[in-house]
Amino acid sequence: MERVITYIDGFNLYFGLKDKGWKRYYWLDLQKLGDKILKSDQTLVLTKYFTSRVSSPTGKVKRQGTFIEALETLDKFEIFYGKYQANPYICSKCKQITQIQNEKMTDVNIAVEMLSDAYQNKFDTAILISADSDLKAPIQKVLDLFPDKRTLVAFPPSRFSFELSKIASASFTLGRKKISESVFNNEVIKRDGFKLIKPAEWK
Repeated sequence: MERVITYIDGFNLYFGLKDKGWKRYYWLDLQKLGDKILKSDQTLVLTKYFTSRVSSPTGKVKRQGTFIEALETLDKFEIFYGKYQANPYICSKCKQITQIQNEKMTDVNIAVEMLSDAYQNKFDTAILISADSDLKAPIQKVLDLFPDKRTLVAFPPSRFSFELSKIASASFTLGRKKISESVFNNEVIKRDGFKLIKPAEWK
């Protein structure tokens, strides 16, 4: 069987779902989603999820925390955290300065993991779920250094990158059917027996 690792750009996927208005699919079993996009001769050996913890508002912090706890119940699943960086923004009309939070390090973390896994021969095919064109470089490097390996790009809904589609071994867009079939049950039981409930705002 062909070994596959999926690398998921959490915020790229989230905002793709948000732009589609698919809030009810935020409660995604990302390991199941990875399995859904495989071919019959492939096996999913690991799923790597890249995100950052939000710090406000309180409701969003709680919903993200619940979702991450649900993901932590999955086997062969790893989470990698970036961070938020506050950058000043000056309003062109009123000249008021505000702080805009930008998510950082996700693309770097994905690049490091993808290249490290290729070097250690942990996969035959890497599937990247993202449309971030900054990830063109690590994809190209994997293909250059390991010509026997393949890198596929699965674009989140409402997301596309011509640069990634051009450089990847193949690319496609995640469809509604596979996403809808990959949602967690409304209740997810943790290993200690604690019950996680799908946030009401996501129903």
